[in-house]
This record gives sequence, C-alpha cells and structure tokens, in this order.
Amino acid sequence: MADDLSASLTFRRGAARVGLERVALLEAVAELGSISAAARRTGLSYKAAWDAVQALNNLFDTPLVAAAPGGKRGGSAAVTPKGLAVVAAFRRVRGEIDAALTKLESHVAEQPVDDLFWTLGLRTSARNALRGRVSAVREGPVSAEVTLDLAAGVQVRASLTRRSLEDLELAVGRPAIALVKASFVRLAPGDDADLRDNAIPGRVARREDGEGTSEVTIDIGGGKTLVATLGRPEGPGACPAVGELVTARIDPAQVILAVE
Repeated sequence: MADDLSASLTFRRGAARVGLERVALLEAVAELGSISAAARRTGLSYKAAWDAVQALNNLFDTPLVAAAPGGKRGGSAAVTPKGLAVVAAFRRVRGEIDAALTKLESHVAEQPVDDLFWTLGLRTSARNALRGRVSAVREGPVSAEVTLDLAAGVQVRASLTRRSLEDLELAVGRPAIALVKASFVRLAPGDDADLRDNAIPGRVARREDGEGTSEVTIDIGGGKTLVATLGRPEGPGACPAVGELVTARIDPAQVILAVE
C-alpha cells in the first residue's frame, strides 16, 4: 500500500469529544502535578490547557482533574481516580484499534480505503458543554421544560418543543448535555435567586480581559464551571473580579440539550 491505514480515536459525550490530545494532557498533569507544566509538555498555551481541563470536568459526572488555581506560574493539579480510569480505557481501546488496523491492512491492500472509516462527531461553537441527568420534565401543549441536574444542588432548565422532547427521548434519569453559548450567560452580583431564568450561584475563578470584553469563568461547584463573555464598560466594579460571588442567569430558551 502507498499509505498505511490510520485511525483517530475519540470518546464522545454528546457534542463533545475526548481525543488523543486531551488524554496526553491528562497524562502530563498526572506526571507533573501542574496544568502549566503539562501545557508546556504538550505544546499548549496555559489558557488552552486550562480550558481543556474545564471542558473535561464539565463532561463527566465527577471531575477528571482536581486543581488548585495559582496562575501560570503556580498552583497544583492532580488527576482523579476517574481521570486515571478514562486515560487507561482510552489507551486500552487505542491499542486494540492499532492491532486491528495492522491486521486489516493485509486484507485491503488492493482496495481503496478512503471511504472505509468515518469520523462521526458534532462540533459546536457553544463555549459551555455541561453533562447532567434529567431530573424533571414538564410538558405543555406545544412546548416542554426539562430540568437537568449538573451537580449536587446545581440545576439548569431548558425550554424546547414537544417534538424535540420526543426526538431526543428525554425522560427522568436520562443523561444529557446542556450547551450554552458564553454570550448567553449573564452575571449578577451576589446570590440573586431570580427564578424567572436559570439562577446558578458561583464564584469567579478566572477572568481574562480583552479589548472591550472579558471572559469570566465561574466555579459553580461539583467540579463544574460556566464561562460568560461580557462587555466591559468603563468604571470600577463593572466586571466581577476573581473571588467575587456572582449568580449566572441563563434564559431556558437559550439552553440546547444534546444526548448520546
């Protein structure tokens, strides 16, 4: 054959994927005990590595990485037993696939192989992808409301049509992933329990300022985070600072649900 067969293995949870790059990052964190050091090892920026860790923690029932923030030069991190299990499972399956491809090459040497394998997976521009479990479903004549438990005491509600409810086969106990664009997340100071929207209290874990906008990461508990993109008007207190208690508010109509 002119070209060897190859495969790219990913674990998918709804719309998000856990691939080789993120597994390598987990392995580096486990070995080095630091997200910044793991970022250097894997050729990522600190922000890209931290974002990947947050995404992984949001996609699983329990965090894969336990991190103590300390900025680019400090802090510590450890891969949890769940994270080590994910890495072990990925490497085991990857090894089995590599062995299968080696065996398969001898059978397809005379056949075109471009169409033999398909990479299936949905890419999304939503900054937030949080895995949870359906705890309540309220149906109306045309629309429905689904409540998703993200962590202990942390819920998000989504409004959707009854047709979507049926198509996704959503029911109490079913796992699902909530997708929310960062621009749809609004922040209020303190614990603002306005139940007209989703009201999720948390504390600002990170803030990165750009020209006229800020990206704010909120720790909402249970190893989960929400990211909000905010306009940054002039003046003190216009954008919440790291450590500040805030409430994230999201219109249920702006929460998209995905299932596996």
